Amino acid sequence: MSNPYASQQRAALEKAPPQAAEGYALVEIARRMDEAARNPDDGAAIRDVVRLNWRVWTIFQAELVDPECQTPREIRENLINLSNFIDKKSAELIGTPDASKLRVLININRQIGAGLLGSPSDDPQETERLRKEYAELHGLTPPADAAETPATPPADSQISADKTDREA
Repeated sequence: MSNPYASQQRAALEKAPPQAAEGYALVEIARRMDEAARNPDDGAAIRDVVRLNWRVWTIFQAELVDPECQTPREIRENLINLSNFIDKKSAELIGTPDASKLRVLININRQIGAGLLGSPSDDPQETERLRKEYAELHGLTPPADAAETPATPPADSQISADKTDREA
């Protein structure tokens, strides 16, 4: 049985600008990793959220190495290096779930996500405010009784140069 909210969420993300959808996904996954970090004994939850994060970063990697990618070379190289770091940390965490080691991935997602949403910030509360604002603006806020569903960017999204310039 399909989740009608998931379909609505997917449709809203597909209409959003690519960098905003990517930013929302990163901040949402950071929120989920933070939640998993609060339950250090739940190795399965840690693995699941790390796998989700890894999949999203793998999509970014594929876009960044595409010859058609319009992101400036220096930014592209920095993001590819960051993606390689995330690959390494993700493999470690999937092999040995450790909630205390999630913090680095949470911070990376929050900072990159906030930049893509238009407001680079080291403040987790500000990043969460941006995530909620974006969700409300694009109809991604679930009804009170809806189960949480993964928020991932559309498969055809790409990192835009103008938003990633803020990260440099």
